[in-house]
This record gives sequence, structure tokens and C-alpha cells, in this order.
Amino acid sequence: MSHTPDPRHHDDSGDDAVEAVVATGVDDEPVESNRRLFTGWHWLLFSALAIAYSSFHLISLNIYPMETWSFRIVHIAGALILGYGLYTGASFASEGEPSAASRALTWASYALLIPAIYALVQVFLIQNTMSGGAMRIEPVVETWHFGFPLIFATASAIVISWFHRRTRQHLCPADLVLMVAAIASAGYLLIMFNSPLRASTGTSFAPIGISWAAIAGSLLILELTRRVTGLALVVISAIFLIYVFAGPYLPGFLGYPGLSLGRFFSQVYTDAGILGPTTAVSSTYIILFIIFAAFLQASKVGDYFVNFAFACAGRARGGPAKVAIFASGLMGMINGTSAGNVVSTGSLTIPLMKKVGYPAKSAGAIEAAASTGGQIMPPIMGAGAFIMAEITGIPYTDIAVAALIPAILYFVSVYFMVDFEAARKGMRGMRKEEIPLFSKLVKQVYLFAPIIILIAALFMGYSVIRAGTLATASAAVVSWFSPNKMGPRDILRALQLAGTMAIQIIAVCACAGLIVGVISLTGVGARFSSLLLGLAGVSQLLALMFAMCISILLGMGMPTTAAYAVAASVVAPGLINIGIQPLVAHFFVFYFAVVSAITPPVALASYAAAGISGANAMGTSVASFKIGLAAFIVPFMFFYSPAMLMEGSWFQILRVGATATLGIVLLAGMVQAWFFGPVKAWQRVVMLIGALFLIYGGIYTDIAGLVIGGALFMMQRGAHGGGAKPVTLS
Repeated sequence: MSHTPDPRHHDDSGDDAVEAVVATGVDDEPVESNRRLFTGWHWLLFSALAIAYSSFHLISLNIYPMETWSFRIVHIAGALILGYGLYTGASFASEGEPSAASRALTWASYALLIPAIYALVQVFLIQNTMSGGAMRIEPVVETWHFGFPLIFATASAIVISWFHRRTRQHLCPADLVLMVAAIASAGYLLIMFNSPLRASTGTSFAPIGISWAAIAGSLLILELTRRVTGLALVVISAIFLIYVFAGPYLPGFLGYPGLSLGRFFSQVYTDAGILGPTTAVSSTYIILFIIFAAFLQASKVGDYFVNFAFACAGRARGGPAKVAIFASGLMGMINGTSAGNVVSTGSLTIPLMKKVGYPAKSAGAIEAAASTGGQIMPPIMGAGAFIMAEITGIPYTDIAVAALIPAILYFVSVYFMVDFEAARKGMRGMRKEEIPLFSKLVKQVYLFAPIIILIAALFMGYSVIRAGTLATASAAVVSWFSPNKMGPRDILRALQLAGTMAIQIIAVCACAGLIVGVISLTGVGARFSSLLLGLAGVSQLLALMFAMCISILLGMGMPTTAAYAVAASVVAPGLINIGIQPLVAHFFVFYFAVVSAITPPVALASYAAAGISGANAMGTSVASFKIGLAAFIVPFMFFYSPAMLMEGSWFQILRVGATATLGIVLLAGMVQAWFFGPVKAWQRVVMLIGALFLIYGGIYTDIAGLVIGGALFMMQRGAHGGGAKPVTLS
């Protein structure tokens, strides 16, 4: 990709040659620091596994469906096998002769293959016994010949993988043990859950082997989650698991009668937990849209989106910052994580923002805030919207429509925050010669066709799976009219990319399912709901504030999907119990789960942006929090004005949408201390009051807000006319 010189001091009449900014490489696959880079037969093997994994889902979802629990078990097991093959548990070793310690760990790992393979062989023997008409397997056999070898191999291999360092091109033997353990655990569960014994889960009659397989499976999920997302979600999961056994000894509303080890784990690996709503969504909608995103990436649509944003917004004041907003909104539709969105678009937009005068901290904050907003941008909205549809039973299309006004308000807020800062600091846009030609890009506008087909198919009544499949196929067809035509090799590459991309989100959803299982099986969610109900008796606003804090706290350091899944299990039922509509309650939780990515002190999107901009991570997260301030106010308005979620008459929806947008503009002016010119301290207070009146959504508050806004408009126009000279405000 190319960059521009500083355009603030260029004269448009100059004859000096200026290189246009053309985005390239936006669609390139990001390679994480702990991701292996195989060569030779290793690369062929894992590429084939990834292609087979993606193809399995396409075939199962569209042609030959599997039994539900079996499909989800295979879905998780496939991700575990791929994940342990592609992600190392420790840092990579440098090239050279392995140390004595490394050799010892290698031999210890190979030794662990013996109990792992022994447990796998027992699965086949158990299958033969069950096929012969046996109704049960002896507990001694399940424990000593399957359970103990499996748990010993799994736990020992996980610990060894933390210390065993190999080069980036080689597979660690301990990870091979974990791959075998994943097959053994999934194989046993497939056998038992396809027999009448499935009905015994959660009771004292459940085969003890189910508990051993579930414990091994849970350990594998937790370790893979640590490798692909870090410790935050794993620590929270560990706290919830400790609560299962410590809960009976806790005082107050946290106490509960208790569950034994066997009863809990025999039920947590069912649709009450790991195989529940989060995995239901990841195995259907999410994996399908990851494949869709991979096809778009393979056809270089991401590059086109960013270049299109440059052509549309590059010449506006503070141009690259506005490009970041548009590009991140577009990329957010095909990218499931805020931090991933930052990396894909921010590597181009952040350096350009710095070139036109934005401080490194502001440049990173703008990209983080814009990329986070991509998670609430219809129609795809990241993975959280699919989980919302699964949990609430509300059609996905209704959720996408309801998200429209909140998404507009969010991006209007970020846009005017950027615009007012650019005006205050006297920034100019990019020169015509520095941006791609709009006339050239408009000829390729057909590249938007897959997203348009997706939206049209959804609103024509097609299922999400069928609409996603059509959109994926159209991405390949549309590419034939572009310079990046997708042939058989590119289609296989897209399937391989999808299999790799899916690992992180599937691990996160399975881990979130573990937490959801704890919440449902211990009843802590219901007790939390009663606590919220008690707070609502004092003040509903206080209950909402408490729910906001819990949602953000649960989301800190976690991907949006897991943050929403956990918060929806803990917080949303309580909000519904205090009289809030299910759609409003879940959107409230979803919004705060999303913005936890820019909320200090743990803000993943802001940290990713700081890594690119070179600014202080905490300073960037505080700045992105300020830019995304509207996102912390709007959810409260869902409660006071459901018309923001398209609940009500068209007149109410249009009025609330229009006045809330004006309120957001006033809010941005208040934060940046600029409207048509500098804003005095007392005027900022008045602007805040006017903004809150307009955002609130009531007819009388709207009128009062419009009066305040009109008075400020006339006052600023009278004082500054078309605009004031820029000043630097602290």
C-alpha cells in the first residue's frame, strides 16, 4: 500500500507529482504471532483439513444435515484439531540445535501419545460393545480405561505445551496429543449422545464416561481459547467453574444447593451449556458468514471498500479520518471482531491520519471507535446479532432493522467528532491527485452485489443459511467481472482461509457456552435477576446503570461474541423481569458488550490501534472512549424511547431518529468544544442539556432540545459566520 505526503501545506495549483493512495493488502490474511507457518507436506495437510472443515459445514447446512448434537460436537472437535495444529501454546524457538530440556519435553510428549491413543482405542471398543446390544458400559472400564488415560494425557500435554518451544514451521508433539484427545473426547460423546443414554445427562444415572469426556473437552476448549484470544475469557470461565463447587459455601444470593462433579460435567457438554445457543450459532450462521467473508477477501472486495471510501470522503477536512469511518463501517460487515477490523483497515488509515495532522493517540482512537461500530452495522453486525436471534427467538431480519438507527447514531457521532476536531485544528483534506478516481471505482460498484443479494434474500424471506449461501456463491460469480477472478484454486484458497478464520470465533463461542452452562445449571442468572428487580424498585435508571457496568465488566478483554453471550445470560433476563421488552433488553446488553472494546482500562480495539499508531495504549483507549461517547448514552434511550429500535409508528420512528441525530451532533460539538467556532464553557453545558433532550425521544423534550439547538445555531452563526479560524484547545 502507498502513503501520501503531508497535504496540509500543498497548493492545489502545484505541478509536483503526487502519488495516489491506493489500498492494497487490506484483504490479506493476518497472521498472529503464535500462528505456525507450515511448509511442504505440513502445509498441504492442514490446508486440506481447513478446506474439508469449511466444506463439511457448507454440505451439512445445505445438502445433508446431521443430527443436531452430533453436528455441534464435530463442529467443535474440528476447530480443536485445526486450532492445536495451527496455534502454538508457547513462543516459537529460534533456529538451531534443540536444548536438552526441549528434547526431554519432546520425548515426554511422545510418551503421552500412549494414553491418548489408548483412550481413543477404547472409544472404538465401546462403540463395538454398544453395537452388540449392550445398554451400558461398566463404570470401571469407562473410568480406568477411558477417563483417566484421557484426562492424564490432556492435562499433561497442555502443561508441556506451555513450555515446549519449537520453530514456527514445526508441530509440537504435545499438540499432536491434544489433537488425539479431541478426537477421543468427541468420539465418545458421539456414541453416547446417539444412544438412549443421552436422556440420562445431568442425573446420577449418566455414564461416568460422559463426565470424563466433558472434562477433557472443556480443558481443550479453555486452552485453545487462551491461545487464540488471551487469558481474559479463560480467567472468567475459571471463576464461573470455581463457583459451581464453591457456591454452596457462599453467603447471600450467591449461595445455591450445589452440584457434584459428575452431574455438572455430564450436563454442561449438552445444549444446556457448550452445545447450547452459542455453539448453535457458531456452527450455522457464524461459520457460514465467515466463509462468505473469506470469499469476499479472496476476491479483494476489502481493497475496493477502502478505496471507495477514499474516493468518497478523502477530500473532506481530516479526510483520512473520515475514510477510516466509512471503510471500517464497510469492513465491519465482513469482519467479525473489532480488533481484527482495526488491523485490516487501520494499517492504512492510521498512518495517513497522522500525516494530515492528527496526533498518534487521536488517529488510533478514531480507527478503534470506527472499527468497533462495525459490530453494530447491519446487515451482518458481527456474530453477536446471530446469538441474539438464537436466544430471543426474534427473526434476524427484525434485529438487523432494529439496529439501523443505533448504527446511524453511532457513526454520525464518530463522524462529527472527527469533523469538529479537524475544523478546530485547521486540518485539510487530501488532494484530488492523492485519492483513487471515483469515476474509475464506480465502474466496479457491482462488487457490492454480494452484500445487496444477502440483504435482498433475507428480506424476501429466505433463511439466513440460504441467504448466506447465495451471497457466498454470488461473491465468486461477481469476481469473474473484476480483475481478481476466482478460479478453482482461489475458491479452495477461500475455503482454506475460512477454516483458519473460524477457529478463534468457534473457540470463543464454545468457551462462552461453558459459562452459559454454569449460569443456567447453578441458577445464578435467576438470582442476579432478582437483584436487578430489587434495584429497579428503588430506581429503574439505577438498575440500568448496574446492568451497564456488569455488561462492560464481563466484556473487558473479551471478543464481542463471548461478551454478549455471557452478558445476555446474566443481565438480559433481569432487565426483562423489570419490565423491559426482550428486544430492548438484549440490544442494551449487546451495545455495551460491543463498546467494551473501547472502554478503559481493558480495550482490545484501542490496544490494537495503539500498536499501529505507536501511541500509549491507555491514552488511546481514553480517547476512543470519548469519541464513542454516544454509544454509552444511546442504549439508555432504547428504554425511554423504543422507537429507536423501530418499535412504534413510522411518524414516531422518523421523529425520534431525526431529533436523536441532531442531539448526537450537539453532543459531538460539546465534547470537541467546537460548533461553527470555539464553544465557551457555559455553551458546552447548554449543548449537553440540548443533546440529552433531543436524544431522549419524548415529544416535549424534543421541542425543548430543538429550541436550545436553534438558539445555539443562531448564536454560533452570528459570532463566527461560515466558520472561525482554527485554534488549539486542550
